[in-house]
Amino acid sequence: MTIRHFINRSRLHIASGVTLAVFLVTHFLNHALGLHSLALMEWGRGYFSLIWRSPPGTALLYGALLTHAALALEQLARRRSWRMPLREAMKIAFGLSIPYLLIQHVTGTRLEYVLSGYDRGYLEVLRALWSGPGSKIQYVTALIVIWGHACLGLWFWLRGKAWFNRVAGGLGALALLLLFIAMTGFVTGALEARGVQIPKPPVTPLPLDLLYGIQDWLYAGWTLLIAAAGSIGFIVRGEKIRIRYAGGKIVIVPKGSSVLEASRSGGVPHVSVCGGKGRCSTCRVQVLEGGQDQPAPEAREIATLRSIGAGADVRLACQLRPVHDLTVLPLLDASGMQRSPRRSDEGAAGREQLVAALFCDLRGFTQLSENKLPYDVVYLLNRYFAMVDNAVTEAGGVVDKFVGDGAIALFGLEGGFDVGCRQALTAAARLSEELGRLNTSLAGELDRPLRVAMGLHGGPAIVGTMGSGRAAGLTAIGDTINTASRLEGLAKQRNVELAVSADLVRAAGADCADLQSEHLEIRGKSNLLETWLVPDAATVRRLLPSAH
Repeated sequence: MTIRHFINRSRLHIASGVTLAVFLVTHFLNHALGLHSLALMEWGRGYFSLIWRSPPGTALLYGALLTHAALALEQLARRRSWRMPLREAMKIAFGLSIPYLLIQHVTGTRLEYVLSGYDRGYLEVLRALWSGPGSKIQYVTALIVIWGHACLGLWFWLRGKAWFNRVAGGLGALALLLLFIAMTGFVTGALEARGVQIPKPPVTPLPLDLLYGIQDWLYAGWTLLIAAAGSIGFIVRGEKIRIRYAGGKIVIVPKGSSVLEASRSGGVPHVSVCGGKGRCSTCRVQVLEGGQDQPAPEAREIATLRSIGAGADVRLACQLRPVHDLTVLPLLDASGMQRSPRRSDEGAAGREQLVAALFCDLRGFTQLSENKLPYDVVYLLNRYFAMVDNAVTEAGGVVDKFVGDGAIALFGLEGGFDVGCRQALTAAARLSEELGRLNTSLAGELDRPLRVAMGLHGGPAIVGTMGSGRAAGLTAIGDTINTASRLEGLAKQRNVELAVSADLVRAAGADCADLQSEHLEIRGKSNLLETWLVPDAATVRRLLPSAH
């Protein structure tokens, strides 16, 4: 892998953002010491300065700050259209406003120390910040805006991680708590500082007129940078390119626009669940003509397209910035993507998560129902579905959907993957036991007992709200779900109740020393899958850790 692929915009953006977030956490913890006393705040500042004012800490902090700001301006400069979703516009404005809130504070502390060697302690800084209502409001606003920006950035980065959903609530509460104790520590320290005499400084501080002048230059400089970056798209609009869509529509945009920006500019419906960040493949297009000599995909686009097995002529519309005319076909239909107001962005976007999936299906039910009245068939299916629902929910899972005479259930959405795998095995055992009781109660209605085939597999899947309108619901897609379905079909072929992958068995911590596994060929998979074939699924209950 080349340095170009390893060091890209996304990685630099994440690394610089995490560095700044760590700085904020330590700064907020230092503020929180004001809840005890001003003296303790000053004591903590010594350790804070030891880290962040050391040569390595200073280089890391300012390097991250400059990198983060430069990337924000670069993203602004790359825009060729100002048509964007409202939340994207708010995010841009939110981030660009931070320097305006920080310049006064930074010049009075950091810059003063660099230029004159005068280190303003908490006593003098808090007195200055508490001197008037304007400075109080500005600093408190800065704390809220900067911390909110950091938390949103971390959320956008981590929301697709399998483990994040389990800890998101706790991390959110911790973030609010840290902001609260930092603000109250700041206020408490400032109130104490009002009654303390400021000692004579050991060195001569910079004249206030000079500091104010520097602040004015910094305000003007940042404003000019924003204006320059934002106007580049208009300055370079001289050269145009044509993007033709498969339906015949042509959109003329400035060279350097992304295909997604062209769609938005031309009013072409185009799916983009992640908002054009390259984190999903929903905006993908097939390049029908003009794909030669276009910019090569970067690391993020390559990884995303590789994850879905896309062909060489498929690109992400948000990442492809054509340099000459081309014809594209959006591969996902956006005509029916009106969002229901009840669906959250996170649910609609989906997230990758480790889950255990159960597929179960009644065997021979079609033949069994041929000689029964339709209402009798409905009655039998409803009894069976109720049994499945009870077995799954009591084990801790969720029924995804009922399809025909079969059902799909998910486990591990909360509580962790290993717990979900044990829940899935428990549900399979319950299903087997409950089916025996159901057969006994329906003995007079059935020519032969009901039989079930089940498949169990665990691994990563995309979990989210899918569908439209009232048909929308939580579901999962991916290779893990497909493999569980294949295992259910294998159970029918081998005339057993349960076919379960060894991956799930091991994750559950089950003791399967008495069972024998086989490496079997699964339809749709190139490699053999180690699988346990269980004639009586009720027996797996005794193999679980809780049974010993």
